[in-house]
Amino acid sequence: MIKKIFRLKEKEVKKVLKKRKPFFSYWIVLNKYKNKLKYNRFAVVIGSKSVNSWVERNFFRRRFYDFIFTKNLVNQEFDNNWIYYDFVFVVKKEIKLDKKQQKSINSFDKDLNFLIKNKWKRS
Repeated sequence: MIKKIFRLKEKEVKKVLKKRKPFFSYWIVLNKYKNKLKYNRFAVVIGSKSVNSWVERNFFRRRFYDFIFTKNLVNQEFDNNWIYYDFVFVVKKEIKLDKKQQKSINSFDKDLNFLIKNKWKRS
């Protein structure tokens, strides 16, 4: 789990979603917006239509923050220009996430890897 200062609050998430630059994968949309801090901040939005209960929503949210922590994306600069961003990952309504199905977990991880791999090096 990453520290609280690296997570976006609700007000900041709304700001990023309003002034965003989206990048799409199959089931997750990555939105980014420049910040004036010396580190990146992250949030994940998982709607109630994508999960059956709050337990599953928290499971995937914790999985997302563990992914960010293990990849050490908090202090990495974006585009190698020392520019830092606020990132909001939005899970599309069409996907049904289920923590009991390995296929669902794998597709979630695969989309996160795709977004980070393809978007981290480009602007």
